[in-house]
Amino acid sequence: MNNIVLYEPEIPGNTGNIMRTCVATGTRLHLIEPLGFKLDESSIRRSGVNYIDKLDYTVYKNWEDFKSKNKGTYYYFTRYGHKPHSSFDYSNQDEEIYLIFGKESTGIPKEILREDLDHCMRIPMTSNVRALNLSNCAALVLYEVLRQQDYRDLLREEPHKDKDFLIKD
Repeated sequence: MNNIVLYEPEIPGNTGNIMRTCVATGTRLHLIEPLGFKLDESSIRRSGVNYIDKLDYTVYKNWEDFKSKNKGTYYYFTRYGHKPHSSFDYSNQDEEIYLIFGKESTGIPKEILREDLDHCMRIPMTSNVRALNLSNCAALVLYEVLRQQDYRDLLREEPHKDKDFLIKD
């Protein structure tokens, strides 16, 4: 199972976009408090999430609470990483994979990163930008994992019935 972990997310719009991505991909979402917003239906709906009822998510009181309840391979996304996200093998579909992203303002604390430097990575980019948008990063990395897993059980075609318009006469 694939998992996205947001360590103390601050911006509801980013979290809302990531929630939608998780629903679209069958990915579990883990939110580590404190959150920079209220996790109520009106706040989430303003973030564009109309699928909250289909979202598999858990909220944790802190990093230690999260770690005590989730075993698997942790991958940390940080500006301090030295390896690109595409350099790892995510193809084992039986492995619990956790893609961990830090808060928008400061990222993942260095104390946490020091626990597992071999799994710290950075999405390659120019020196003109410190970081990409959090929800873009989460989608980019998650789809690399899914690509390596041959997109698991995801639909490869639109499920509606009006597909005949694509057929030439």
